[in-house]
Amino acid sequence: MENTKTTNRRFFGIPNLIPYLKPYTPNLLRLVIFAALGGICEIIFPLFQKYAIDNFVYEADSLSSIKYVIIKFTLVYTLLLIAYSIFNVISSYAACELEMYTSRDLKNAAFNHLQTLSASYYNAHNVGYIHARIMSDTGRISVVLSWTFVDIMWCITYVVGALVSMFMLNTPLALCVAAIVPVAVFISMFFKRRLTDIYHKVREANSVVTGKLNEGIMGAKTAKSLVIEDLMQSKFEKSSDYMMKTSVKMAHWRSLYVSVFSLISSTAFALVLWRGGVITLRGVMLVGTLSVFLSYVIDLIDRLNNLVGTISNMINSQVNIERFINLMNTETEVKDRPDVIEKYGGIFDPKRENWEPLYGDIEFENVTFCYPDGNENVLENFNLKIPQGTNCAIVGETGAGKSTLVNLVCRFFEPTSGRVLIDGKDVKDRSLSWLHSNIGYVLQSPHLFTGSIRENLMYGNENATEQQMMNAVKSVAAEGIIERMNGYDANVGEGGDLLSTGEKQLLSFARALICDPRIFILDEATSSIDTVTEQKIQNAITVAMNGRTSLVIAHRLSTIRQADIILVVKDGKIVERGTHDQLMSKHGYYFELYIRQFRDEALQQSLS
Repeated sequence: MENTKTTNRRFFGIPNLIPYLKPYTPNLLRLVIFAALGGICEIIFPLFQKYAIDNFVYEADSLSSIKYVIIKFTLVYTLLLIAYSIFNVISSYAACELEMYTSRDLKNAAFNHLQTLSASYYNAHNVGYIHARIMSDTGRISVVLSWTFVDIMWCITYVVGALVSMFMLNTPLALCVAAIVPVAVFISMFFKRRLTDIYHKVREANSVVTGKLNEGIMGAKTAKSLVIEDLMQSKFEKSSDYMMKTSVKMAHWRSLYVSVFSLISSTAFALVLWRGGVITLRGVMLVGTLSVFLSYVIDLIDRLNNLVGTISNMINSQVNIERFINLMNTETEVKDRPDVIEKYGGIFDPKRENWEPLYGDIEFENVTFCYPDGNENVLENFNLKIPQGTNCAIVGETGAGKSTLVNLVCRFFEPTSGRVLIDGKDVKDRSLSWLHSNIGYVLQSPHLFTGSIRENLMYGNENATEQQMMNAVKSVAAEGIIERMNGYDANVGEGGDLLSTGEKQLLSFARALICDPRIFILDEATSSIDTVTEQKIQNAITVAMNGRTSLVIAHRLSTIRQADIILVVKDGKIVERGTHDQLMSKHGYYFELYIRQFRDEALQQSLS
């Protein structure tokens, strides 16, 4: 494995991307072939110059005697120009196609792979990190896979062809030019490496400045309330000053690089002019040949500079390639076995005809669980039976670990040991798609997708009828939202920004109801709703939960007094279980939570 990684690094990680290039082999071949032909055309152009000077300037006695030759020369030169233009267009078009196709495929592959990853991946990586992998890295890689090949092929063809042509025309003068090539390459590599290092510092400084600016704008009210405007200004100016100094340093190095490379080009030109002039005056070489050398040496130095820059970009893009490949090689911690996929299908190709009905019996059998990034067991040899139709409430303080049981039932995580059974069968024996299609999950922080109310509701069941949709909305007392937004086709904005948090919560609840789930999970779903609306939705929940198994993570303990069983969580452990009356009679931890919250609510009502 390590040898493979070393080999891939040696080739800038390109071998890892071959599967994404393979479908577009014809595009890649057109790109390489016509880029090479374009480079050959550029090598031939100076030879026309040589022919014209030697034959039309010094050898011709009169214009009339070479009229036919000039016409023929012009015609051939024009055809070469046309061919060069065609080669350029074809190679550029092939590169453009390759860039667009590979960019699309890389983004699709990365996004599809993200859909298969378990919840733990999203807990460990923030949105910005994932967004950069999907957008920035794939964009950079697609450029490397397309235009970089054009530049490299074009430059290599020209450099090799020009050197061969010069050696064929005059070996001593060609050796003078060849001696300059290593110097030009070394200096270009030195400056490119230095400029790349400084560029990275500039980008990092720019990120810091952008972060400070965003912090200053988003936290403006907080800054004013704390009277720390001068501190915010000082931090921003410090970051901005560092970015300025780094940018100036980069500008200095770039100016020095341009000046030094210009000096090299001028030196090479002067050397060829001096040595070539001496050879020409001795009659060993024609003037036309000298003009060819002068044209070649200028373009040769420029192409070497471009080639070094292109290779430098490929080296820099290796980081993008490695990050993309690491994402694609990330395996989900929760996945179906091959035999399960064979029977029930995968996430993108479910075999619904083989799905058994789900009734809602849930059982934890000697379950021990530790989060992947944790060191202590959250559950140890935990046993619990939740019969079909049971309303199970999970309560505890913030951060106590109430979501652990829900995560295991939804199979967002796998038990460290033991089994979670649904309808008497291990959840691992059936597919994730089968399980999730039978679970209605309403989150504490509701999320709506960009689009209309209708589209968001239909995500719950794309085959739902208009009447089913209206019934779901009515069940959660959300008709007022539809009226205020002037119908189901009203746009909810990006992430539902045109709605209040409570309105988004109600529509999320309706969306979950539309899929007619056998297991209902409410993750503090009423914490964002006012007390009046909460009472309405509690009535709706009572009806909606009839016959369904429900797991309710409760914020307000007063809402779960009628639950069939209440699990009390503290420090990641279930410390008490029972009905509301049973737990209150024990005068334990649940009793303390309930009395404390009752007093807090009474105090808030008296103050209001």
